[in-house]
Amino acid sequence: MSTPAIPTVPASAAATAPPGGTGCVLWHRRNLRVTDHPALAYAAREYDTVLPVFIFDPAFYGPNGLACDARIQVLHESLESLRRLYEAIGGTLSFAHGDAVEVLAGLHDSGWDVVATADPTASYGAERDDRAAARCDTVFVDGDGLVRNQTWTREDWSDHVETWFEAEPPTWDPETVAFRSLEEQVTIEAIEDGYDIEPTKSNVPDGGRGPGVRKLREFVEKIGAYPGNISAPTDARTGTSQLSPFLRFGSLSVREVYQYVQENAPDGAGKEMFVSRLFWNKHYHQKLEDWSGWMTEAVNPVMQGTREQSHDPELVTAWKRGETGFPMVDASMRCLTETGWLNFRMRAMCASVFADLFQQPWRIGADFYHYHLIDSDPAINYTQWQSQAGTVGTNLMRVYNPIKQVRDNGHEGEYIKRYVPELRPLPIEHLDRPEKTPIHIQEESGVVIGEDYPYPVVEYEAARERAMAKYERLKPDALAALENPEIARRASLSSRSQPLEKREQSSRTDVNEQASLASFSASDVDSD
Repeated sequence: MSTPAIPTVPASAAATAPPGGTGCVLWHRRNLRVTDHPALAYAAREYDTVLPVFIFDPAFYGPNGLACDARIQVLHESLESLRRLYEAIGGTLSFAHGDAVEVLAGLHDSGWDVVATADPTASYGAERDDRAAARCDTVFVDGDGLVRNQTWTREDWSDHVETWFEAEPPTWDPETVAFRSLEEQVTIEAIEDGYDIEPTKSNVPDGGRGPGVRKLREFVEKIGAYPGNISAPTDARTGTSQLSPFLRFGSLSVREVYQYVQENAPDGAGKEMFVSRLFWNKHYHQKLEDWSGWMTEAVNPVMQGTREQSHDPELVTAWKRGETGFPMVDASMRCLTETGWLNFRMRAMCASVFADLFQQPWRIGADFYHYHLIDSDPAINYTQWQSQAGTVGTNLMRVYNPIKQVRDNGHEGEYIKRYVPELRPLPIEHLDRPEKTPIHIQEESGVVIGEDYPYPVVEYEAARERAMAKYERLKPDALAALENPEIARRASLSSRSQPLEKREQSSRTDVNEQASLASFSASDVDSD
């Protein structure tokens, strides 16, 4: 496979470097917009000349890349959208390829300062940013509503984030800025050709600011129906906001979505519920800001490696392929790989089946989600996986029932029959447990369990009992570990999952009683 050539940035940049050190490179990473952008506002205020640049990182491409081609396509569309936004205000967006710190170092040595947003990131990004700070004196501009370099209580954090949500975003005047660009740079087309980017997923949204703004407006018009649409995957596909890819790549800011909803959505349960999701978005980014180990290390050390001995590659493969014998799981996993999307309840259910019923190492499942999900954000994907898999050490008994999910959210068999076509001839009353379908009905419908569709790879009740017994054994040590202030801080949740006026109705005072994000859809868990 060919690889795009890295442009000779230092030589070409030196010719355009502003005199007197009055220019800066604005290093775009995930905030792919020109409004509500703290680093861009800072650059426009502090410098006469700004060179916006995005650097394609080889680690995210190729056979060992971290994202499927469909997510890369959405990223590239978002970058093209950003390039057009810059052109509309008299600038442009330059592209480079290679190790980001090496590219930035060449520019820095040519007389450019380097400015970027301070983004929460996992270990890979944290190490990169540390190198950029040391080698290029990079200025990382705060302004995303998170608390940094200080301790915080849940209540103080909630007030801090609400104040940020309500504040006016930073503004800047394009007329006061002279934009520059790299004389030699790669193109998006060269990256796609060099890395053989060939998206195959279906129903993938277009990336960029325009599609994001349209999605936001469309959703607000129907936000009243939102609470009734979040659980069943068929309803969720059209009844939820579908804004997560635009928030993931920063084509929209969380704050502008919050303010648009507050100003334009009618009051009611739908508005309250959606606003609570925006607080949770900031909460999970705060958790990654506080601790960069969410992608690789169990929050609670007692839970580290607890499923390694039960690792079964055949079970993992059945789960990934949607061949587990649990129709709702199989439909969801096939939906994930085909479209790059799952609604939250199905994400949580499939994670619970993988980690609880199958007792497989959580990181394998989390990495699989991260690769395939169009909207995958490390701060959200990995914290939710650890929460659902119990590695935080709280809510160990949250085990989803995939059989009940068929009855509650199968939409009269529509979802299963869409993604598990081998079950289409089976009467819908047997879709929750195909293996229990009488033989004569199997023969009449032409669906023979064990031949046309697999038996369940585990027996649900027995697997659940084994999981519960294991968690009972681990629970005392896991709770004891939470007495360590550092571990408790990682595991704790903010006190805000809903607007301020509702906080008193759902205060959380004990780390062991705090709700995870799964509490938004907890009616189908353990006791059910």
